[in-house]
Amino acid sequence: MLYSPTIQPDEYRQDTPSGHVWLTELTVNGFRNYDHLSVSLDHRPVILTGPNGAGKTNLMEAVSLLAPGRGLRRARVTQMARQSRLAAANGGASTAWSVAVRMETPDGPFQAGTGITDDPAGHEPSRRLIRIDGETASQTQLAERVAVSWLTPEMDQVLGAPPSERRRFLDRLVIAFDPAHSGRLQRYDKASRQRNRLLDENRGDATWLEALEAEMAASGVAILAARMALVEALDREASLPVPVFPSARLHLEGEAEEWMQTMPAIDVEDRIRMEAKAARQRGEKSIPGASASVLVATHSGTGQDAELSSTGEQKALVISVILAHARLQSKRLRRPPILLLDDIASHLDERRRNALFDLTGELAGQVWFSGTDEAIFETLIKTGQHIPIAAGRMVPSHADGE
Repeated sequence: MLYSPTIQPDEYRQDTPSGHVWLTELTVNGFRNYDHLSVSLDHRPVILTGPNGAGKTNLMEAVSLLAPGRGLRRARVTQMARQSRLAAANGGASTAWSVAVRMETPDGPFQAGTGITDDPAGHEPSRRLIRIDGETASQTQLAERVAVSWLTPEMDQVLGAPPSERRRFLDRLVIAFDPAHSGRLQRYDKASRQRNRLLDENRGDATWLEALEAEMAASGVAILAARMALVEALDREASLPVPVFPSARLHLEGEAEEWMQTMPAIDVEDRIRMEAKAARQRGEKSIPGASASVLVATHSGTGQDAELSSTGEQKALVISVILAHARLQSKRLRRPPILLLDDIASHLDERRRNALFDLTGELAGQVWFSGTDEAIFETLIKTGQHIPIAAGRMVPSHADGE
């Protein structure tokens, strides 16, 4: 049976604005703490409430799997199966899970799904499958149809985190505009791992190592170009003033980034190969380029770097960047993202919380909120879709149950 969240009065049931993107149906089977759940939705904000451990983040994780990668938790596919199934796996129980959606987009509706199936022989490692309108597809093909962005409490201080975490954050933003970026990252990482292994084991001839370094240089320059293009555009968008939240300035620091400003890409590739060879001959692994980029964010009002800002200001800055990224997708791609804000509003003061509700209300993509306290979403619930959750199931809201 399909579950519909709290139905609001007719005054709130307005026609959907053109250009909007939203999930009209979400179905999960054997996923995390859900055995089966199916919910119908419209374009309005979705508000998930319930106690800790009820399954709010699990639903958001399910939606995040529409984006390339491993979702907002970065979990392995075998970790996503319902726990009771995992516990009984040795007895022959299923460890399969699936997430399926129906969506409305400016280009028309479509269906998509992802998940893993059982291997009857029990020998093959679980592989995640993706389907679009019933046809097998790739993560890149799905990313070309729908964008998903998210913010979780663990990301509050990402703009002041170690450079590797900032790069991961930035690359996810880049992939939303350029799905092929994911493949470049995979090629670069594979070549880097092979090179490091050969150097650690003191084996591999110079020709082999030079071939890996050439791959790293070529992929790395493409990665840098994509990062720099997005950072430039996002810097302009995030620097625009918005109510209550600070505007942000963004730039990339790195030796190869400086070369990219003054040299043709082919010359930058040659320079990276030369530097890699010289480092190798010195007995070092270092290589300039994609693995050395540093995303720097500053508060445009004070000029202070995010990494030196207070926890509260870091959180406000990353919210500003995520909102700017969503606006940029709408303007440039006509593909506004589904935005997942997991337990974000509850850690803001009332002034910023209300501003967040107003700013997300201006976005063209469906926005999901979660939190333990219904009271903080009181105004949003009146015009949104409230879904109370308890122990992996949806329950009637207070408005329905009396």
